Order: sequence, then C-alpha cells, then structure tokens
Amino acid sequence: MSEIMKTIIVEINNNKAYKILKNLEELQLIKILKGKVSSKPNIKKYAGALPTEVADQLQDYVSESRSEWHKRNT
Repeated sequence: MSEIMKTIIVEINNNKAYKILKNLEELQLIKILKGKVSSKPNIKKYAGALPTEVADQLQDYVSESRSEWHKRNT
C-alpha cells in the first residue's frame, strides 16, 4: 500500500469541525500543522519576469496614460 501524504489548508468555521479534526488526529489519520498562512503574494517569485527595457517602457506608458487621463478630467 502506498502512502498518500498531501498538505491542504482548511478554514474552520466552527468548534465542532475543529473537534472532528482533533479526533482524526488522535486516530493518527491526519496531523494538524500549526502556523499562520500568509495572504501576501510572493513578490520574489516574479522578480525578473520582465526584461528591464520592457518594464521601463511599460512604466512610461502607464505614466503617460495617467497624465492624459488627469488632463481629460480637469
């Protein structure tokens, strides 16, 4: 028999659900991992995704578009 080990994140909405999970842990069917889940995206993951030249062109375009938008609305 092969072992299946996967980690999932579960949001617990009430104490009954938590008690059920604790019972499953006592039966050694699951293991509850304690820790905080970060809601911040991993910025390092995207570092260098665009070449510098393309990123600069995109930044210039965004700045120019904002300026034009501001001129239209004033």
